[in-house]
Amino acid sequence: MSGAEVLHAGLNLGDTDRDTHDAAGTAMFGFWMFLMSDAVVFALLFATYGVMLPATVGGPTPASEYKIGPTFVETLLLLTSSLTYGMASIAMKHGARLRHILAWMGVTLLLGAAFLAMEWHDFADMFAHGAYPTRSGFLSAFFGLVPLHGLHVLIGSLWLIVMMAQLLAFGTDARVKINLLRLGLFWHFLDIVWIAIFSTVYLPGLMR
Repeated sequence: MSGAEVLHAGLNLGDTDRDTHDAAGTAMFGFWMFLMSDAVVFALLFATYGVMLPATVGGPTPASEYKIGPTFVETLLLLTSSLTYGMASIAMKHGARLRHILAWMGVTLLLGAAFLAMEWHDFADMFAHGAYPTRSGFLSAFFGLVPLHGLHVLIGSLWLIVMMAQLLAFGTDARVKINLLRLGLFWHFLDIVWIAIFSTVYLPGLMR
């Protein structure tokens, strides 16, 4: 294995030239910067939620609106989707057949869609109980944080579809591999954010 190939452990760029490896490093660094800026946005929303949590003004409370069962299933769906995307990445790195990579990505897409469907159902139940974002400071903070994560999952799902189309059109060339690795970072980042939401929003909320 050449020294250039060692530079990017998550990629198998094969016998490409040095410029390709340098471009991969630049692309990945830029995407890490984007993820860190996104993490700052979520951190601010977590802080806002923590401050506004007691501000229910006699309306719906976390204990009355949160449901541990569906939320736990949503957590399992998202964590499993990270596993399946990881399997797609491993298949890509080791030169598996294109249909195997697409199959793992397809399973990831289905799991992401199931997560979004369940989350939408949760929000619909809250609306049915009169728990609107404008009802209280607590609900404004909740709907500022959790649906933003859901929007990210939706964007990631659309990105998955685009990347599956690129795989069919261009195969596993260096450009597609770099884009798939960036998508993987984005998808795993969403898992980390959801674990934080589950741990600091839903679980403590059920105990209030």
